[in-house]
Amino acid sequence: MSYLRSWFSFDTATSPALNDSLIPNTIPGTFIEEEDDDGSDTAGEDDVPPAFPALNSAQRAASSTQKKSSNTMGSTSIPIILSDSSLMPPPPVPSLASRQPGTPQTKTQLASSSLLAPLGTTEKPKKPSRKVALAPGFGPLDWASLKSSGEDLRGVETLLRIPPSVLKMHNKKADAWTAINGKVYNLTPYLPYHPGGEKELMRVAGRDGTNLFSLTHAWVNVDFMLDACLVGFLVSESSA
Repeated sequence: MSYLRSWFSFDTATSPALNDSLIPNTIPGTFIEEEDDDGSDTAGEDDVPPAFPALNSAQRAASSTQKKSSNTMGSTSIPIILSDSSLMPPPPVPSLASRQPGTPQTKTQLASSSLLAPLGTTEKPKKPSRKVALAPGFGPLDWASLKSSGEDLRGVETLLRIPPSVLKMHNKKADAWTAINGKVYNLTPYLPYHPGGEKELMRVAGRDGTNLFSLTHAWVNVDFMLDACLVGFLVSESSA
């Protein structure tokens, strides 16, 4: 016991005092930078990371301006409710239901819609066509059957060069010629088949009927209608 007491007393009393400067303050494995810096450059700073973008950069100036404008708009903008007079009026209703065939439209009707047909298609014709009741057996199909029958509807053996002076002599029902678009046709076989009547067709007998034909029914294919009645071609007097 005395031995142990002497040993403990020796350990506590005679052990030299440890110098704090000899005890390392770092954990083994850590890295210690030994720089010759007095710390005056970073004195008073905390652990806040640097600002990005920089405080004096153009990006930060642009973003701050946008934020200010958005905050101003959000705080001061108030929804505006438009009145009926401020709203755009609805498009006008087309007056197609009130139109009547053959009646020209007024200026008001024209202004109400831009999708309507032009006036040229709704005006009354100056002189309505006079259709007559054809006799039985003289309809369009009967005329087509007659053309395909092989019967001579020309009245001539070969195609002729016909000047106006010769054309003028063929102006009777039994011998009626006319010129349409430079071609001379024998109208006599077609007279009872004409929907407008024989009298209307005889108006162009013995002369050039191109103008009257184009004014009354220019949509008709006269080359197909009267191909079997072709007599010749209209030429000038000097070239006859």
